[in-house]
Amino acid sequence: MTLDRARARTEPPAPETVTPRRGRGTELVLLIFAIGIATFAYVSVDLGALGRVPPNALGYLGGLSAATAVAHIVIRIRAPYADPVILPIVVTLCGLGLAMIHRLDLADGTTRASTQLTWMAVGVAAFVFVLIFVRDHRVLARLPYLAGLAGLLLLMLPLLPVVGHSIRGARIWINIGPMTFQPGEAAKIILIIAFAAYLVQTRDALALAGRRFLGVDLPRARDLGPILLVWLGALGILVVQNDLGPSVLLFGIFVLMIYVATERISWIILGLLLILAGGFAANAVVSHVAERVDFWMDPFIDPQGQVAQSLYGLAYGGLLGTGLGQGRPDLTPIAESDFIGSALGEELGLTGLIAIILLYALLASRGLRAGLLLRDPFGKLLAAGLAAGFFLQVFIVLGGVTRLIPLTGLTTPFLSLGGSSLVMNWVLVALLIRLSDAARRPAPPSTPSSSPQADTAVTQVVRIR
Repeated sequence: MTLDRARARTEPPAPETVTPRRGRGTELVLLIFAIGIATFAYVSVDLGALGRVPPNALGYLGGLSAATAVAHIVIRIRAPYADPVILPIVVTLCGLGLAMIHRLDLADGTTRASTQLTWMAVGVAAFVFVLIFVRDHRVLARLPYLAGLAGLLLLMLPLLPVVGHSIRGARIWINIGPMTFQPGEAAKIILIIAFAAYLVQTRDALALAGRRFLGVDLPRARDLGPILLVWLGALGILVVQNDLGPSVLLFGIFVLMIYVATERISWIILGLLLILAGGFAANAVVSHVAERVDFWMDPFIDPQGQVAQSLYGLAYGGLLGTGLGQGRPDLTPIAESDFIGSALGEELGLTGLIAIILLYALLASRGLRAGLLLRDPFGKLLAAGLAAGFFLQVFIVLGGVTRLIPLTGLTTPFLSLGGSSLVMNWVLVALLIRLSDAARRPAPPSTPSSSPQADTAVTQVVRIR
């Protein structure tokens, strides 16, 4: 009895365990709104262009609802504590992309929207596969160098003489039977995993400061090897594949992840300088890059008029847009893929385009939030790399569409037509869901010690008292 009273006086009260809300009900309500927005946009296209409800509206609603329901149920079972906002944002973006592709189908007499919906179903299947078989994200960090090698091999696949081929001057595609696949989309995710695992092992050395210049602590010369190696690799991809987008994206992701790992602004400054140096070198050596820079400086010399028509469409849309189905986005070349941001900006206006950008920003912020809450360094870097790379790709694409930067040819995630891009972005979202589930999941309860050493310590306290 005396021992129990002594324990009660000396030990602090056990903290109350608060079980976080899983948020699956919130996710379900948001998904209903997302499906409603997507269906409303799809129907509005036909009402604006043809003055009638599309005959396949119920089929479209059923297909979108079925794919969404499967993803939601798997999250309930395999990742019950995942962020409830991520999946509704993705479904909303996919729905808006499907509506705009359907709008372009009406103008061109094609059926690409049904193909895109099929690829979305494949993407959901890949999403389910990742959540079922990747139960702990930390298993991805076991083989960083093998993952890096696999990512590089995927990037080099389009260079093979039989399967690789070029589209619009960029050799980033491979043929698999009747289908065309862009392996760089899968390589991006694998390389982010490899970067995160590598930086966990080397971040202490990379965080050490060298000489101080203009108030900035520069990294040590001996630690510049990794960033210079990735920079040279990015330049090699640019020269060989004749495409600016993947090299800028991969190098930018690596620089951002180094900054997150070391918290030193000098890596950002060094990365920007290397990007500028690589851009000038590519402009002098690679004809395709020089051509895109020329079209950026003067859009009217482009014989296809890609950027010029994009700017015309955005100007025609104005602040509130022409309305879905009532503009002419089909006048912009490649509007279903590279310039779908311009097509949406024309019919939804600047207001609608800003709303879409805010959805991307919210999605990236939820990924970064998961990184802040995670307890292991690899998970933090992986979440930061996936989220930052996702938003960086959106910035590069929309920056090229609006003539802020030269056009790169990347796709807008979830909006643009393309099977490989859509499927791999669903895989990326599955990893974010897994990371957010690990971040929000309550820690296992710690049992109070009842060892003889603990009892002896308490007895000594009693004797002292």
